[in-house]
Amino acid sequence: MNDSIMIVDDSPYIVDGLFALLKRKGYQPIPAHGGEECLALLATTKPDLILLDIMMEPMDGWETLEHLKENPSTEHIPVLMFSAKKITPDEAQEHSMSIDDFVSKPVNPAQFLESIERIFERRRDVEMEIQVAKSAGLDPKTVEEYSSLRKNIEVDKNLLTVLRASSGMEVAGRDVPPSDRTAIAKLEEKISASEARLKEINDQFADKA
Repeated sequence: MNDSIMIVDDSPYIVDGLFALLKRKGYQPIPAHGGEECLALLATTKPDLILLDIMMEPMDGWETLEHLKENPSTEHIPVLMFSAKKITPDEAQEHSMSIDDFVSKPVNPAQFLESIERIFERRRDVEMEIQVAKSAGLDPKTVEEYSSLRKNIEVDKNLLTVLRASSGMEVAGRDVPPSDRTAIAKLEEKISASEARLKEINDQFADKA
């Protein structure tokens, strides 16, 4: 296993712990103690994945993410966000297209490793499926859309689970703010529409196969 993973957190304790965990599992961890150090390291290093904490100072995770996605040399790097802070519906809606997964702190090592491997597996699967789709004659724009849909559906479903849990809507008798219910309903609609579009593209692929 040669995948390199950058760990971005302003807590040395968290960075050291994840560094040891990833090293033990055969990954190549790269420590970055904050958003500024992350961006500086990325000028010369391009990891296969970035683990990015949200609650950092002075540059938080969302701001760091924006810099990553604005830079053509780093926009393609998958990002797994993690935080003890509950992600809000607005944050989920604004950033879901830019991240590849979200894990809540305190981090369960098994869950964390599962999320990391899921990202790598999805990337490998999509790359292979893209080659097959191109060979079948699908146009490049459709192939690119297919790749985005595969990722976004999985990320949105994970975020939906997180939002439902944080809102307490699955707890009997819990009073859930209307804004949370609206945001969750919109995310459910988005997932449904994305799945329908993905099926259309799969049908196109089947027709050409």
